[in-house]
Parts: sequence; C-alpha cells; structure tokens
Amino acid sequence: MSSIGTGYDLSASQFSPDGRVFQVEYAQKAVENSGTAIGIRGKDGIVFGVEKIVQSKLYEVGANKRLFNVDSHVGMAVAGLLADARNVVNTARDEAANYRSNFGASVPLKMLTERVSMYIHAHTLYSSVRPFGVSVIMGSYEVDGPHMYLVDPSGVSWGYHGCAVGKAKQAAKTEIEKLKMKDMTCRELVKEVAKIIYIVHDEVKDKNFELELSWVGEVTGGKHQLVPADIHAEAEKYAKESLEESDESDEDM
Repeated sequence: MSSIGTGYDLSASQFSPDGRVFQVEYAQKAVENSGTAIGIRGKDGIVFGVEKIVQSKLYEVGANKRLFNVDSHVGMAVAGLLADARNVVNTARDEAANYRSNFGASVPLKMLTERVSMYIHAHTLYSSVRPFGVSVIMGSYEVDGPHMYLVDPSGVSWGYHGCAVGKAKQAAKTEIEKLKMKDMTCRELVKEVAKIIYIVHDEVKDKNFELELSWVGEVTGGKHQLVPADIHAEAEKYAKESLEESDESDEDM
C-alpha cells in the first residue's frame, strides 16, 4: 500500500494522509474472497443466485445458507464473512418487525435499506468496533414492482437492475450486462442466473460448490422463497449444458 505511513490501518476511525480508511478496504477484500452472489431484477420480480463454496466433502448439504428471508416480501443474498452477515440479517429483521409493529404494514425496501446502511456505516466510525466484512443484496416485490439494492461494507447503498459481489463479480457483471433484464420474467432469469454462476465459478481453485437460488415476485405472490426443487434442477441442468456447449465451441476454434 503506497503512502500509508505506519499505523494508519489499525483503527476504522482513522484516515490515512491520502484520505483512505484501510479497515473498510480490508473489509471489502474479505467480500472479494467470498463465493459470488448475484441479483437480477426482471419485469415481474427479483432472482438471487449464490455460489456457496464447499470447503469439505464432510459438510452437510444445505448448511450455512447465504440466502435469507428478512421479511415475507424481502430477500437477502450475502457475500463475505457469514457470521457478520447473520448479524446484519438479524438487524434487518428487527427493523422490518419494528416497522410492522408501529405502522401495521410491510416495510418499504428503500427505507429498510437506508436503516441497514446506517447500521453498517456506524461500524466504520468508531475505533471500538470493526467494519462488517460483508456485502448484501436486498430485493423485494412491492405495489409499484420489483426493487433491488446493494449495500457494501462502507455503508453505501445503490439501487440496481443487476449486480454481483464476491470473487468473480467483474466476470458476473459482464455476463449480466448481456441480458435484456427488463423484458425477462423470473422463470427466464432463474436459468440465466444459474448459468452465470456456473460460468464464473473457478474450477481450479474451488472445485466443489452449491448453487443457491431464490426469488420474489409475481410468481411467488410477492413473497421471498427458495426456488422450487424441480425448477432449480431444470436451471442447473440448463447451466451445465450451456457451459459444455461453450467449452466445445472454444475447442473447435
């Protein structure tokens, strides 16, 4: 790291002489070391996909999921440190429950995102805490259609039509940009999300992984749910076939 001097990375509350907060940058590195998570917003909902790296064959299948229900209409995909992610998820659930208790209605995603962003940002301001090593993608289906936001470890949030975080985020973004998302339904997007996860997966470094898929939209009645097993299997089959076709075409060239 250039021009940092000594000790400027010891506290999240300290700037370096060139205006950087290294603890936040290190938290972003923790996210980049994680499996890829993507979210795509179609015309009738949101689809989440996560590449969950399996470190050992002894792990139970389906354990330590990286897709969460925040409220009945809000889903969250996470990349980074899973323990940190659970803390953020619990905070988001508390905010959603408090809003429902006070106002008798489901919390708008924009408001929920702002609250979660403030909580994550607060952990970059004090030397007694450390930043969260996690980025979260939040999506919901509301009266005016689907909405999706990404919150990074600095506490900044952005609205997206398609986004990716994790170790292969750049490759995933390139693939997402090729899609005509605004014209696609959730059922079409599920296959594309699975295909993208398989394309960006690094077979050399991370041999084993589990594909996690969830959606929220018209197809689920506005509720966030895991993609049903039959549609999941169909999407995974499509992804593997597409990958084999691209490999064959590369060999022909």
